[in-house]
Amino acid sequence: MAQRFNMSIVSSAPIGIFDSGIGGLTVARAVKTVLPQEQIIYFGDTAHLPYGDKSTAAIQAYSIKITQLLLDKGCKLILIACNSASAAGYELVKEYVGNKAKVLNVIDPVVDYLREQYPGKTVGLIGTKQTVNSEVYLEKVKALNQNINLQSLATPLLVPLIEEGFCQGEIAERIIAKYLSDPRLQALQAIILGCTHYPLIKTAIQSFYDSKVEVIDSSEIVAQALNSYLGYNNLYRKSPAQPDYFMVSDFTASFESSTKQFFGESIHLELIHLEG
Repeated sequence: MAQRFNMSIVSSAPIGIFDSGIGGLTVARAVKTVLPQEQIIYFGDTAHLPYGDKSTAAIQAYSIKITQLLLDKGCKLILIACNSASAAGYELVKEYVGNKAKVLNVIDPVVDYLREQYPGKTVGLIGTKQTVNSEVYLEKVKALNQNINLQSLATPLLVPLIEEGFCQGEIAERIIAKYLSDPRLQALQAIILGCTHYPLIKTAIQSFYDSKVEVIDSSEIVAQALNSYLGYNNLYRKSPAQPDYFMVSDFTASFESSTKQFFGESIHLELIHLEG
């Protein structure tokens, strides 16, 4: 958080946020709640979801193309609102952007939260195959030297379940219970929702653990970290916010429905095909 912006970046510029689909909307909503004066430009790469099943090279390629699009829109900051893309592409995107904008991911703020709240504790992590297999959380948690026991489990069925609108009901409950019954996810003090889609099933996860395990919602933590960063760099937007702007690489009814649900109004979606 200590690095400051290129002074040519203007505070009135928008914040760019991208994800593979509707999951990043949980982050966008949290950011808008904390920073209502900021303009958000959002890109949902719905043509290529879920990222969690893609190769590292493919995710990096998508991330760079989207990043360029957000730079072309003049964004002062690009938030990778996807754990899979944060794990696979954050360092590459940061290098690509250079000093044109700041790049933030959704993993580091959560790791910082663990350092503050859970030293010496056992914490679970559920996420996509890409996020879990990358071991990025494990490496960062080990680097804290706080004796945190991190237990990770890939839960690949959850993203398509959520994208298809099955966030509640018997089907969702059975799949969630099957995953959370894994021996690795027992005797926890907290569990990380290691995918920005997962806050949409947060209530079901809390119910499984009978509210005795903290369910760490990265969207809220990331929004607060972003707030702190903008304040530290004196980059709060001082003029009234311009309308938020939403783009997708493939139109889906579920994405349109989710944007209306999250933001309480009809949202215009622009279809932008990623080249290549």
